[in-house]
Amino acid sequence: MRRFRCVSAGRFLFVTGTLLLALFALAGCQARKGADGGGAVYTVADPTGDWGFPSPFAHYPRGPGYIRMHFLFDTLVWKDEKGFVPALAESWQYLKDENAYVFRLRKDVTWHDGRKFTARDVVFTVDYLQKNRYQWTDVSIVTRAEAPDDYTVKLVLARPHAPFMNNFAATVPIIPEHVWQGVTQPEQFTDKRAAIGTGPFKFVDYNKEQGTYLYEANPNYYGGRPKVAQLRFVKINAEVVPAALRQKQVNAAQVPPEVVGDLEKEGFTVIKGAHDWVAKLMINHTRPPLDNPDFRRALAHAVDRQALVDTCLRGHGLPGGAGLLAPDNPWYNPQAELYPYDPATTAEILTGLGYVKKGQYFEKDGRVLELELLVSGEGVGVPGSPREREAEMIRSQLEKAGIKVNLRGLEAKTLDQRVGEWKFDLALSGHGGIGGDPEILNRVILGQSFLSARYDRSGELNELLKRQLSAMDPGERKGIVARIQEVYAREMPALPLYHPTWYWTHDGKVNLFYTYQGVGTGVPIPLNKLAFVR
Repeated sequence: MRRFRCVSAGRFLFVTGTLLLALFALAGCQARKGADGGGAVYTVADPTGDWGFPSPFAHYPRGPGYIRMHFLFDTLVWKDEKGFVPALAESWQYLKDENAYVFRLRKDVTWHDGRKFTARDVVFTVDYLQKNRYQWTDVSIVTRAEAPDDYTVKLVLARPHAPFMNNFAATVPIIPEHVWQGVTQPEQFTDKRAAIGTGPFKFVDYNKEQGTYLYEANPNYYGGRPKVAQLRFVKINAEVVPAALRQKQVNAAQVPPEVVGDLEKEGFTVIKGAHDWVAKLMINHTRPPLDNPDFRRALAHAVDRQALVDTCLRGHGLPGGAGLLAPDNPWYNPQAELYPYDPATTAEILTGLGYVKKGQYFEKDGRVLELELLVSGEGVGVPGSPREREAEMIRSQLEKAGIKVNLRGLEAKTLDQRVGEWKFDLALSGHGGIGGDPEILNRVILGQSFLSARYDRSGELNELLKRQLSAMDPGERKGIVARIQEVYAREMPALPLYHPTWYWTHDGKVNLFYTYQGVGTGVPIPLNKLAFVR
């Protein structure tokens, strides 16, 4: 297990100063006027930095990667704080009898290279994504894409699909046919042309090693010229962000809760988000004893989720909803809360499974009950994600309940890979999106990514997840989603731990906001591109 040591105040100030000097140098090199000659550079700080090349296929499949991409590419419709708004399509209509959507496209849109955008590009995008898997949503729901004319698109669906507007129309980036038509390996296509979109910003530079991104305003953007000439993302540790804000080297950043009050007093704008990110204890339910639902329930009773919030988050968060959704989510079902912290119940369940307490730990067939817990010392790239402190606390709780736990520290991407390959017992991870359309439940229960429990052993759960997708009546769907949470909690394929409270601070030059149901499929980051053009 990697150990992390504290640094002295002098050492911290030296590191802080060094980082700020580097940031100032970067500002000096890149703070030039944009192609349109107006505005200034707008800088966003990020503690991780590298989220992959910002094309629809090459960015890293977490929320910050989608954010980097969405400034360059547009979707058919988009979302603001309240709901759906026009984007590439100025209007749309659902044809119930045909189970199809018709989109009327704008006629004043051009790609970043000057070529005209037409319905051909939309049809090409749908066909291309069906041949080349798109990581954010399942495009197979569309059985046919037609272009009756240059500015009309008709998308015929395989079946009624309640999440279509949020997860397809407002999430899938439209790509230019003239750029992608010969590309057979989209994940490896990182030529500058791969970043040609219709979005409000044009791609300038991406530096993987430094974790920096640079965009310039698209003066011909159909939604209006962006307020800033350049937009850039820089890698900077959270501890340095307040100083960078005060020195006017950073315009916006997510900040630790303990600095929020001081920054507000100094005139900075602070926005608090909903609890749309969940930290989870991933459980390898493919191997014994974790393949037994009763054993997983024993684990759930042994973890004090409220204590994690109180101690590790200093109260800035909510205990994990056992049904995956946070208590402030409009789809939340309180009946799914089945696991109060109760080590005595853990002991009772384990005893019923044939385990015997000998000394500190339970044993069975002469073997100590022992599990390995994977953790990334840096978390998974977002503030509030579980790190070594949370891992130590969970280990202490599980050992108090009689389960021996060995911690193993890994880099975040290595941890994700190990989880994806089922090479783990327990692992600390997490993801956003739970504030989006409840289709997120299908993706994080049945989906095949490393963020999903990949759990299909419950016929009842499988059927409920299928039904909620086709329930076009909101009331009917809400009842199904409520039941999904109850069955998920009963099966417990992965344990939700907590939902951190996130605070973003900015200088007011751009009116940042949180998006209705999150950016795209539900990214809970207040960097909606509309904030930069309206």
